[in-house]
Formats: sequence, C-alpha cells, structure tokens
Amino acid sequence: MGGPERPLTVQASPLARFLFLAYVLLIVYATLYPFSGWRDAGIAAFEYLTAAKPPFITGFDLAVNVLGYVPYGALAVLAMYPAMRGPTVFAAVLASGTVLAILLEAAQTYLPTRFASNVDVVCNLAGTALGAIFGMRIAAWLFGKSPLLRWRLHNILPGARADAGLVLLGLWLLTQLNPASLLFGVGDLRDLFRQPGGSAYEPDVFVTIEALTAGCNLIAVGLTASAIVSPGGPMLRTMFGLIGLGLLVKTGAFVILRQAEDIFHWMTPGALIGLVAGLPLLLAAAMLPRLMRLALAAVLLMGATVLVNLAPANPYFASTLAVWAQGHFLNFNGLTRLLSSLWPFGAMLYLILLAARQGETGPRG
Repeated sequence: MGGPERPLTVQASPLARFLFLAYVLLIVYATLYPFSGWRDAGIAAFEYLTAAKPPFITGFDLAVNVLGYVPYGALAVLAMYPAMRGPTVFAAVLASGTVLAILLEAAQTYLPTRFASNVDVVCNLAGTALGAIFGMRIAAWLFGKSPLLRWRLHNILPGARADAGLVLLGLWLLTQLNPASLLFGVGDLRDLFRQPGGSAYEPDVFVTIEALTAGCNLIAVGLTASAIVSPGGPMLRTMFGLIGLGLLVKTGAFVILRQAEDIFHWMTPGALIGLVAGLPLLLAAAMLPRLMRLALAAVLLMGATVLVNLAPANPYFASTLAVWAQGHFLNFNGLTRLLSSLWPFGAMLYLILLAARQGETGPRG
C-alpha cells in the first residue's frame, strides 16, 4: 500500500528542472566529446553559420541532431511549467535552444575531431521545436492526472531532495548502457586519468572481485532508492524494480551491439554470484533504520569503487569494448563511461546530505 495521499496541485516541479539540467549537461558532453586537442585553426568561431552546406551529411547525422534536441525542448517546457505557457514558453524554449546549439557548434570549431555545421544547428532547432510542442501538449496532463505523477506523490517523499534522488537513480540506469563494464560496476577512474588497468589475477580472484562489485553496488543502489520512499510506501517493490530495470538496461546494451546469442554475455560467473548473494542481503538491509541504510549504502559504494579500480581489464568484454568505441557510438560511449566514473561520488555526496538532513530532523524509520 502506498503512503498517505497528497493533493494534486499544479506547481513548479523540481524534478523537471533537475532532469532538464542533467540533459543540458549530457548535450554539452556529447557535443564536445572527447574534450581534447583544442586548437585554433584560423577560422572564426561563428563562420560556420554562413558557410556552404557540408558535402558529407548522412541521414543518420540529420536524425541524430534532430532527435537529440527533442528531449531538450520537452524538458525545457516542463521545467518552466506552470509559470510560462502557450506561445510565451514556446518562444523562450526555442530561443534557449538556439543559443545552446549555436554556442556548442561554434566550440566544435576548435576541436580537430569535430566539424561545425549550420545544418546541425537547423536540425537542433527543429528537434527543440518538436520537443517543445510535445511538452506543451502533455504538460497539463503530466502535472495533473498522469499515473507517474500520482505514483510520485503517493510513494516518494515530498521535496526537491527526493526529486534529486530520482534523477540520480535515473542516471545510474544510464551507466548500465556501457556493456564493457562489470555488472553494476561504477566509479572506474582509470580512463579519466589514462591509468592502466589493475594487475592480472587468477581467474577465481577476478570472479571474487566481480561478485563483490556487483553485490555491493546492488545493495547500495537499492538502499539509496529505499531512502526516498515515503513511510508505508512500496519500498521493496521500488528497490527490486530498480534492480530489475538495471538488468534490462544492461541486456539492452548487448542487444544493440552484440549478436542474439551474446545478449546475456554480461551474465558471467562473478555477476551471477553477486546477484544471488546481493538480493537477499538487500532484503535484510532494507529492514534497518533509515539512517543506517544511508550509512551502509555509502560504505558499500566506497568499497565497490575501490574494487573496480583494482580490478584488471575485464577478460569477457575485450571484444565488446572494441566494437563499442567505434562509429556512431563514439560519443555515447564516452558519455556512459564518464557517468559511470563519476556516479558513485555524486551518490555518496547525496547520501551524506540525506544523512545530515536526517540528523537535523531527528530519527526516522
């Protein structure tokens, strides 16, 4: 049974604003990845706006540039709702999308691996407009009668802190799209600092590290989710539903990149041990008081992050990484790897803030 019902009132949504900010950061990273080799090629930053149409545009490039900005337009409308509506919000969203697209495209002038294009800007604006129209069509329903809003109001704690937690858990799901990482493995900083992988271990040692990494992160993520569920809310369903979604996303990454017989390639001996051991331990840990759950989640995240950085290169996924780093997946690969590297540190900070708030307001179950 869910927690006590709260009245459905149309008001500004911190969740929509958090999602919008997160998506803007994702666009910036995807547009400017790999952030290396910056140089002045002797071309003015905005010269591309009046340049001739690039001769090597593909249909895929056009589609990606349109679709990439559709969520931007929709989230921008939702972030400003209900303060701005109708033609006013459409104009504001289109103007902001124009500024963002033009500035990011201009920055690509200084990247040797990227090419600034006025066609890309036009596609970005088309995507922004489509997203804004979609956002305007669904805003009233989404903030008034949608099942998602009712689920949020009835089962999740009120306030911006819980909304930030929902965004954090959504980003965790996104980290699972990188099929080259260990199951639920996040926090590997070696790619960011160009450090080599850990020393080679015996197979049984590697399986142990993989199992501990999967199990610790499974419990930590589940406990993080439990911390934002309302008293009396569906804590167990929320925790195990999130873990199930994580497994579906991990499998989906393999569906995209691997042949049909390889879609469960992530199901290694270590991953299975971590799942089998982690699920009942998560069930037991969920019975702890809220403050203890927060502390345990932070400790497990720290431990799993250390293990990930000590582990050798994954012997199961070497060929997968070679495929994932090629072609049109280059930017997306960089994005998921960056999120995977930084996510546990953001999660630990979030858990500390929740624990500090818990101390200010007194004990709570």
